[in-house]
Amino acid sequence: MPRPPRIDLPGIAQHIVQRRNDRQPCFFADVDRIRYLQDLRDIARREYCTVHAYVLMDNHVHLLVTPMAPGQVGRLMQALGRVYVRYVNDRYSRTGTLWEGRYKACPVIDDGYVLRCQRHIELNPLRARMVADPGDYRWSSHRAATLAEPDPLVHPHRAWLALGHDPPTRQRAWRDLLGEAIDPAETDAIRLHLQRQQLYAPEPIRRAVGTQLGGTAGPGRMGRPCKSPGQPAACEESSP
Repeated sequence: MPRPPRIDLPGIAQHIVQRRNDRQPCFFADVDRIRYLQDLRDIARREYCTVHAYVLMDNHVHLLVTPMAPGQVGRLMQALGRVYVRYVNDRYSRTGTLWEGRYKACPVIDDGYVLRCQRHIELNPLRARMVADPGDYRWSSHRAATLAEPDPLVHPHRAWLALGHDPPTRQRAWRDLLGEAIDPAETDAIRLHLQRQQLYAPEPIRRAVGTQLGGTAGPGRMGRPCKSPGQPAACEESSP
């Protein structure tokens, strides 16, 4: 059965996940994570992709990336996968593949939905009960977003920049957003769109994009996005 085409839109953020096959570890030591992030930074720059958020879990990786042109995310992930597999095989005297098939990605339109995805990414270690506070986890963009720690890989998305007029205000707003109770339906919806590789956006946008592409851009009605500055409503999402 042919693979469904990816929705690949220039200038639109994509939520990406890549997993180790058999859910085995893809990082074996801190030096591996450092190497992965260095390669990601170099290849993203070469392919004109902007990295807004990331988390390196034991057996998978989440990224929030915006490409300048179609095809750049694919080239980024292919090159990164090859380089890192070669590094792991050489370092640990192993052979064969590392990743579980192709990476999965879904485009994200609407600033509130982008913030949902970034929050989902940075709270992964907390959901996995690896840490008591996301700031305790070294291998994510969380510290850059909330503690102003320098991270040469991260370039904030405009949705995050709109949280305040200066960095301290944005960081406080982001900490508040991370501390809000999250409807489990929001997490389910993000996972569903990522698994199906369908557009994650408000329903009118999904319909419009689906019409332009001649197909379905995303499943079901998803509710309201995370609040933006000046909007009182918190994140709400109905079941897909």
